[in-house]
Amino acid sequence: MVKICCIGAGYVGGPTMAMIALKCPNIQVVVVDISKPRIAAWNSADLPIYEPGLDEVVKACRDKNLFFSTDVEKHVAEADIVFVSVNTPTKTRGLGAGKAADLTYWESAARMIADVSKSDKIVVEKSTVPVKTAEAIEKILTQNNDKGINFQILSNPEFLAEGTAIEDLAKPDRVLIGGRETPGGRKAVEALKAVYAHWVPEDRILTTNLWSAELSKLAANAFLAQRISSINAMSALCESTGANVSEVAYAVGKDSRIGPKFLNASVGFGGSCFQKDILNLVYICECNGLPEVAHYWKQVVQINDYQKTRFVKRVVSSMFNTVSGKKIAILGFAFKKDTGDTRETPAIDVCHGLLGDKALLSIYDPQVTEDQMKRDLAMNKFDWDHPQHLQPQSPTAFKQVSVVWDAYEATKDAHAVCIITEWDEFKKLDYQRIYDNMQKPAFIFDGRNVLDVEALRKIGFVVYSIGKPLDPWVKDLQVSI
Repeated sequence: MVKICCIGAGYVGGPTMAMIALKCPNIQVVVVDISKPRIAAWNSADLPIYEPGLDEVVKACRDKNLFFSTDVEKHVAEADIVFVSVNTPTKTRGLGAGKAADLTYWESAARMIADVSKSDKIVVEKSTVPVKTAEAIEKILTQNNDKGINFQILSNPEFLAEGTAIEDLAKPDRVLIGGRETPGGRKAVEALKAVYAHWVPEDRILTTNLWSAELSKLAANAFLAQRISSINAMSALCESTGANVSEVAYAVGKDSRIGPKFLNASVGFGGSCFQKDILNLVYICECNGLPEVAHYWKQVVQINDYQKTRFVKRVVSSMFNTVSGKKIAILGFAFKKDTGDTRETPAIDVCHGLLGDKALLSIYDPQVTEDQMKRDLAMNKFDWDHPQHLQPQSPTAFKQVSVVWDAYEATKDAHAVCIITEWDEFKKLDYQRIYDNMQKPAFIFDGRNVLDVEALRKIGFVVYSIGKPLDPWVKDLQVSI
């Protein structure tokens, strides 16, 4: 029996290993992590992450050929293939702070693998890492190996979208495996390819050299984020000219060379990957003497920041240029629907901007806990990452924040409603009931373009929807943004 161990029981490691266990009953899969609470959650009925379909996959395999453990060294030592899926956050200090990836956890994992290994191993990069990371890891493994053990390094980047991760794993567009172009490297690639071949068609398993695989992940996220920033830039122009961004996106997306995906204008992108990976790409370009290329990709993040800033300014300017002391309902805090993940969610910056103008926030999200929201709102950010007017608030700002577990409670007596996450339930709310229980004039700021603008206006709402023709009320009150 082939034994696989994955270091890191997070959003990537847990679901990926669960799918491998489900599709490969002859392979023993162990997910290890130093966090005892996280492993305890994976072994419980209440998994540490929310992902549609994940519960069923884990329950089908757990304690059969899928295990979760804190005994990291034991299971790494016994494994034939070791996936490394540890966090690679953006550096907060030192060279490259605010852009470069911090590989501290990766290096620590590599040193531990070298120390405990007693047999040959295939070590697989699953985390998103800078180009040439495999080379550095290879040096650590070989320099700390005095037992004659053969280590082969592979890059196998993940291309999961939160909210559809299980579907993405079951029916991937492609599986990418990068390895050394040596006999040992090719043999390792074939070994990992054989694992995925249990359920992935062979023509969807792509093999490249190590560096191409590492760069492909950064490039894919940069291209996707670029599309979002492109349509968001167009949304600003649409509002100024009276065009409808949804109609523009539909017309553009009908071009078969472009396609319709990732052309939904919004308050901005979030999640753990897009911004982090683009900043990493910017730093790599700068380090390789490509300032023009770095500047190009940096603009993708800057447009995203601009969109969040623009949204906050629109809220404030529409409400008589002040939200001080006014209750504003924030519907949605996760960075997208069907996930509880709040990393880099636009909600954080929107809330900071409104809190900075002394608004009273009432927040509702069906999957995000109050503790998580308050941790996020207290967290420091890089100045480079975010517009200056969206400065993090101190914990005292929590006096202006309440978290509720019902959308109607959040909107009761509110002056305005901000839709920040496109949860399906927000489309089905009784907006007549919401209007009747709000202060007047009642404002709705749709940051995801999920509501029927005309229907809301007929009820009596003053409505702002990103990239749509402005409500006469908003247009009359608009200030320069």
